[in-house]
Amino acid sequence: MARFDPRGKVNRALLVGVPAYEFTQPGHPFGVPGNLEAVEHNLVGLGAALRAGGVFAEQEIGVVRPRNVDEFDRRLDDAVDEAEGLLLLYFSGHGAVPSTGDELWLLMRAATIVAGTESVFRGAVPWKSVLTVLTRTRAEHVVVVLDCCYAGNASAAWDALDTAQRRRISLLMGVQANNRIDAGDDDTPTPFTAQLIRGLRAEGDGAPVGFQGLAERLRAYMSAHHTTLRDPAEPWEPQSRPAGSGTDVLLAAGAATEATEAAPVTAATAVSAAAGVGAVPGVPVRDPDPAPRGPGRTPDAPDLPARPGWAPWPLPRPRRPRPVGAARRSAGRRLTGRTRAVAVTAGALIVLAGLVPAGRLLAGGLLGDGQPCKPPLELRLLTDPEIESTVRKATEVYLVSDENRDGDGCRRSGITVYSAGAADVVAAFHDQSDPWQRPTSEAVNPQRDIGPQPDIWIPATSASAARARPPQDQRSYAELLVDPAPFAYSPLVLAVPQQIAAEAVADRSGGLRALMDALRTREPTAEVRRPDPEHTDSGLVATIGLYGAGETNAATAEGRVAQPGPPSPTGGNLLCALPDDDSVDDRTAALVPEFLLKSGVDCDSTTRARRLAAYPDDAPGLDPTFVRVRWQEADRDKGARQDAVDRFRAWLTGTGGGTGGGKAGEEVRGGLVEFGKDGFRHAASGHRPLAADLTFSAFGAVGSPRALAAPARQSSMAAALKEYRDANGPGRVLFLLDSSGSMGDLWTGPGGAPGIVKQSLGGLGEQDEYGLWAVAAAPGAPLAHQELLPFGRYRREDAQRAVDQRAQVKDVEADPYRALTAALDDMARRGADDDRPQLIVYITDDEDNNRLTEGGRLDTLRAYARDKKVPVVMASLDSGGCDKGKPDAVLAEASGGRCLDTSTDLVAGLRDEVARAGTGDEG
Repeated sequence: MARFDPRGKVNRALLVGVPAYEFTQPGHPFGVPGNLEAVEHNLVGLGAALRAGGVFAEQEIGVVRPRNVDEFDRRLDDAVDEAEGLLLLYFSGHGAVPSTGDELWLLMRAATIVAGTESVFRGAVPWKSVLTVLTRTRAEHVVVVLDCCYAGNASAAWDALDTAQRRRISLLMGVQANNRIDAGDDDTPTPFTAQLIRGLRAEGDGAPVGFQGLAERLRAYMSAHHTTLRDPAEPWEPQSRPAGSGTDVLLAAGAATEATEAAPVTAATAVSAAAGVGAVPGVPVRDPDPAPRGPGRTPDAPDLPARPGWAPWPLPRPRRPRPVGAARRSAGRRLTGRTRAVAVTAGALIVLAGLVPAGRLLAGGLLGDGQPCKPPLELRLLTDPEIESTVRKATEVYLVSDENRDGDGCRRSGITVYSAGAADVVAAFHDQSDPWQRPTSEAVNPQRDIGPQPDIWIPATSASAARARPPQDQRSYAELLVDPAPFAYSPLVLAVPQQIAAEAVADRSGGLRALMDALRTREPTAEVRRPDPEHTDSGLVATIGLYGAGETNAATAEGRVAQPGPPSPTGGNLLCALPDDDSVDDRTAALVPEFLLKSGVDCDSTTRARRLAAYPDDAPGLDPTFVRVRWQEADRDKGARQDAVDRFRAWLTGTGGGTGGGKAGEEVRGGLVEFGKDGFRHAASGHRPLAADLTFSAFGAVGSPRALAAPARQSSMAAALKEYRDANGPGRVLFLLDSSGSMGDLWTGPGGAPGIVKQSLGGLGEQDEYGLWAVAAAPGAPLAHQELLPFGRYRREDAQRAVDQRAQVKDVEADPYRALTAALDDMARRGADDDRPQLIVYITDDEDNNRLTEGGRLDTLRAYARDKKVPVVMASLDSGGCDKGKPDAVLAEASGGRCLDTSTDLVAGLRDEVARAGTGDEG
């Protein structure tokens, strides 16, 4: 198994612990169960073990005992921003969960638990928010360790991440889901962390310690020697989620470490060492704490060298107690990455938190009039990531509504809401319903890649529901009962920064190609971006507009929305990412559903560019549709489950008759009210808002656009997805290298022509095809080029070695006209049967451009390039090679390519262009 070794990189370990709480039971009506003195020993002992492990330098280990969410957020942000190799986050303290979902909350020092019909955890951080923040780090790998009650409930949010995010995040949970645990003796670390420390020290054998081996040893030991506080007791079984890539990660280097003591270090031994009672290897020497420890009091810390903003062992500052109801900044406002939250906070919250202090047990929560209610039936709702936030809001309202209560005031159902990539969900329903019930291989496992089998599916388009139906002659284990009509609607818009938008409303409708051309006429530097077509239906309907807007080649259409790095997963993420760079925000339009202009603004920036909506009449919108899912052999609680689904459907769609969204003029009620608040329109009348008080112009939209596109068809979505995958699959690149005599002074070193070719190969992977021609020939030669590298697939090292061995300057001239004509013919032939990305790169000093311009050749070649539709990158080693009207600039523009010269960073620009065509790791 491959193992990631972070040594020598910029690593960060943030150890978060809450040993003391300001508001505790029984003295405070909303207090937590009690203090957790053992957590202080966790922080000291784990810090010592990590320092001794040889992976983290002393200044890379930070410890925080956060009083409130703001303090935790600041320290987490610092760690996320600074880590480049390995980021390790550890939490130990009270954890809490709601009664009807598996959402985990981490309680800070000033936390309180207010029980009731709509109970809340105040001064606590939702785990899903922490996970979202972690996904935006530059670190190559993230490891999270949770030592708290209900730690296993953290797995649901990890499971809901997309595949790319799971590939670099490993999660170790101190106990299985829905279990409380004992914090142990106040004078030693907690039972789980004590074994964690021993595991990191490898019990003295000096062996390297990896995440997966450590997780397995912890599970084996804890399940054999400890039980949870559930009644009856269960074996205590720590859980783990190794990175989805299958790569292990080194946590301690073994023989290279300085200390091998097996006994865990405690706070007491650290203080004793400072007093000379006996030094402990790897523990910083501290002055004895002169004051009794209580809430907010921790030992003083030594001064350690640190990068700006990173305080390894922070000194607590005296603070006045804050009233329980004091306002704080929402943790959610700091989040700009993809939010894939899993469990809706359903109704009253169980007043259970942990770790549980030694000797303290808690009673279960009460609902309604104080009488105990049995746990409600739990439904699972799968939806599109783009509309998840709105679906979640509506579901939360339903769960506390009278429609979800029985005659005794108890809740009938809870609902777990989660999302997954739209293309993956359609494929799973269409072809993989059997392994969704019973995974049989690592390659196909919808339970891992999507989530649990849903009772309800709400795709963002009715076309996706149609695409998901399996063929009639194919056995399926899931039956999809699709509503006959959608219940809401949101058109796709081109959200243009106001300063470069068309002023007249009449100019803000038309074909997408015409709208994009008009934008670039007003602002030549304008860009257009679109979310990932495989992750959301909104990205796919935008792609339908792009490919159907007068383009005949998907790769060329993709070039019109090209951007650095991968596309944003959702339109909401796209709108939240643009303000990170004001210059990009001010010139970039976004292809997103209209409702996001109103509700998709919950992100970090408050200075985003105001946008106005333009309405393409050839790009379909979103029409979310209710789908009931019945699974074969899933007969348990069948009647009750059917009743719960029917009740929710009737409430969500505003009608029990199945017309979906009501008819124009009907009163909007139920879940449609929440969709209306978020900016959705009537499904029955796309020009009519669902919310009676909605003013479209207030957020840059148009109340009655001139024309709205018809809903997407099943066939057009399937075709667009195939073309997108082809256009973004393995690419083809043909390099033309001017090898004429004038290139002699521009040949050697990394900045020489062959060196530039070798550097650009970083954008190509082993599935891409490419070749290299030398452009130089004697007069009368049948070809104007020689093949140095035959067209095919190569390991990068082999291709670079071939360039070194075969590329040579010849004392003859180049004929760029003949060479480029032959290259266009060759690439057009190779791409005749597919839409894979293609690119021609010509690297030259322009000395032989007279042979390109003579006798009208340039006009002929320009027309030929337009006809062949293969982008050409002209890389001129002359600083003025791309000046307006120069041959290089003319050809690049005609082909849809790009002109680069040495007045800019030619090497970086060329590497980016090649990376867009290829599947390599650069660009």
